[in-house]
Amino acid sequence: MNIIDLTSDVCPLALVKLKLALKQPLGGPLLVLLSDPGSKQDVPSFLKKKGYRYENVSHCAGIVQLKVYP
Repeated sequence: MNIIDLTSDVCPLALVKLKLALKQPLGGPLLVLLSDPGSKQDVPSFLKKKGYRYENVSHCAGIVQLKVYP
């Protein structure tokens, strides 16, 4: 599984990095780690709008983990 750690980034940078990662061939699910409150809202909204399947895997210590399916 591919992992993209965006916990040190705030929106809109976290969203831009995710968009770039999703343009690459993944070959499987992508685990996205988020900590910024804006990113926690904007990233799921973007994924839903673009038709990506995702699930909230964990929300622990202020970090949200989303599993995104290509």
